[in-house]
Amino acid sequence: TSLGEDTEREGLLKTPLRVAKSMAHLTQGYKMDAVEIINSAKFTESYSEMVIVKDIELYSMCEHHMLPFSGKIHIIYSPNGRVFGISKLVRLVEKYSKRLQIQERLTKNIADELYAQGVKGVVVLIDAEHFCMKMRGVRNDATLTTSAYRGIYENKEEKESIMTMIRRRISD
Repeated sequence: TSLGEDTEREGLLKTPLRVAKSMAHLTQGYKMDAVEIINSAKFTESYSEMVIVKDIELYSMCEHHMLPFSGKIHIIYSPNGRVFGISKLVRLVEKYSKRLQIQERLTKNIADELYAQGVKGVVVLIDAEHFCMKMRGVRNDATLTTSAYRGIYENKEEKESIMTMIRRRISD
């Protein structure tokens, strides 16, 4: 009504219900248990080199404007006697992205959760476009990149090495 629409118009009659169902789906991450997700596919393995999962699709909702942001997440970790099922990393991304969120916190949440699982180190990189910038305000196509480093990847040389490698692989 405040937008000037006829709330009795046929196309809008069920819109409140559709929006409620949509928001429940877009914010289902609040109900997901990260430990349960990770532990459902955690395997003993002596592999200790870098594991890279890149280009995980990301869809989330900006908590400031309730508009979507989307992009790619790249996760790097070094196991410590156990490896994760790849799909569980995607589920972990969903747990934190399917909620009202800001990209900086999303990056931190995923890195902290994986590091808490006892890995030697973890890097989370996110590149995303925010529709709150594309559709309103400055109307710009800028991309936001965030990163989080934990464990063995926190020292300067490791960060530089990882960033060089990721830039090469992402541009390929």
